[in-house]
Amino acid sequence: MIWKQSRQLILVLLTFLIVIFLSGNALGQRSENNTDLVRFGGDLTVSQKQVVKDATAIWGSVTILPSARVTGDAVAIGGDVVLKKGASVDGDAVALGGEVIRAAGTQIGGDIVTGSQEVKDTIYVFRRWGIQGVLARIYLFSAGFHLLAMLAIAVLGVLLLLLIPNLLPTIASMINQTPLKSGAWGLGGAIALILLSVLISGSILGMLVLPVVHLAVFIAGFLGTASMGLLIGQKTLTTSDRKPIPQFLVGSLILAVIGLIPLIGGLFLLVVNIFGFGAVLASQLEMKLQQWFGRKSFPDANVRG
Repeated sequence: MIWKQSRQLILVLLTFLIVIFLSGNALGQRSENNTDLVRFGGDLTVSQKQVVKDATAIWGSVTILPSARVTGDAVAIGGDVVLKKGASVDGDAVALGGEVIRAAGTQIGGDIVTGSQEVKDTIYVFRRWGIQGVLARIYLFSAGFHLLAMLAIAVLGVLLLLLIPNLLPTIASMINQTPLKSGAWGLGGAIALILLSVLISGSILGMLVLPVVHLAVFIAGFLGTASMGLLIGQKTLTTSDRKPIPQFLVGSLILAVIGLIPLIGGLFLLVVNIFGFGAVLASQLEMKLQQWFGRKSFPDANVRG
């Protein structure tokens, strides 16, 4: 399921890149021979006996009339490639989201590409809703998921503050006092997770280890985000109420609101997660050092930033 969604996302991004590149070079249809024809947002026609290099239509079809020739590729994104009797394409005939329709007596020197059903479904969505409509729906979906996730973090964070009062304050204090260490541990931990997943994914060891590692990372990420919420709340409620639960709820609310800002909110939450995740890793390591060597170098849980 994740791989399927990733492929669809890649296809969408490639479509964006193709649209931007082609539309920036030529918009509309030209009639000269031995040149490129590009049409954005409509159908393109290669006239009878006309010879062109490449023929490309974005959100439209490419029609090659009798005795016309495309010496390169004929590409239609969101449409069909239609070859009339006697038409020829020396290169590939590509119809992403459509079909390659050939009359008798046509020639195609390269490959015929129509794309998978996933490609057709993706392009159909874009043609139905438009780019702005797709982006709006993606934003609404991500915003709803973000709010639900922050609500879950708020509920579980309050429970942790009631059951294990010193856990989140300890991590928040470490972020506040040693931000560079927390950030370094967060980046290092993320890179290590990626490398580990690449190295053992698909093996028996990976099947046994990766689920446990991912669960541990998920828990660490939750603790880190909740601790960052507490730290932000501590910075915000400096005089009115210094109790941890109100501070945590205010900080979580701030994170929830910032996360709704398109692009900037996502980048901010990514940084928050890296610092919080790193602080969890660093605090666990130093607690192990204390157990093994009797040393204590991590911040006091009672310290407030």
